Formats: sequence, C-alpha cells, structure tokens
Amino acid sequence: QVQPIESGGGLVPAGGSLRLSCAATGRTFRSYAMGWFRQAPDQAREFVAGFNWKDNRTYYADSLKGRFTISRDYAKNIVDLQMNNLKPEDTAKYFCRVVGSDVPHLEIRIDKGIYEYDFWGQGAQVTVDS
Repeated sequence: QVQPIESGGGLVPAGGSLRLSCAATGRTFRSYAMGWFRQAPDQAREFVAGFNWKDNRTYYADSLKGRFTISRDYAKNIVDLQMNNLKPEDTAKYFCRVVGSDVPHLEIRIDKGIYEYDFWGQGAQVTVDS
C-alpha cells in the first residue's frame, strides 16, 4: 500500500506562483511513476504532469507546458509541481498519483495505461483569484 500526501496548496492571485509537493510513503514497486492530476468543480479529472523514474522523462498537459514544471527528489521519493503565472482556470483540487507494477523495467506513464497498483492522494486545493 502507498499513501501519497500532497502539500502546498492555497490561495494565490492571478499571475502568482505556488509549489505543490507530493511525498509517497509505503511500499515501492519494480516499475512506477508519480505525477499530478487536477479536478475543478463539476469537471472531469485531467492530467497535469508526470515523472517516470525509469527513463527520467517528464510529461505535461499541452496547455500547461511552459508554466508548470514537475521535479523530483529521488532519495526522498518526492515529486513537486512548480506552478507559475497562475490563471483563474487553474483553480482546482490537485491530486498526486502513484502508479506501479511488480513487473520490472516497464515504462510506466502516469497519464495512460492500466496498472495493478494505483494510489491517489487526498488532494490539495489551489484557488487562483481573478
């Protein structure tokens, strides 16, 4: 079992910045990835950014490239999301997700595929004032 814990949400004016952090506790997997999704009220949950430890690649929603940056602390198993130039439409609850498999050497993408292990954090609210 894995428990992702998000922190760093809050209220920010348009154009401001926030940094979210996700720490994953519990077991590790042979193959895994961590990343971020968000969900605005009455909207579907959408992919934001992800990081794959196997090949060190990062992935972003096209609309967020250039404003959001995902980074990692490998030793502490922490993934951060730096959000710059925030807009009111970025207002959402941001969820950390950990996906994994006991099959080694798989390329795991947080934004696609089906995995035997899939854990979500409780979410961190980000509100951007217009």
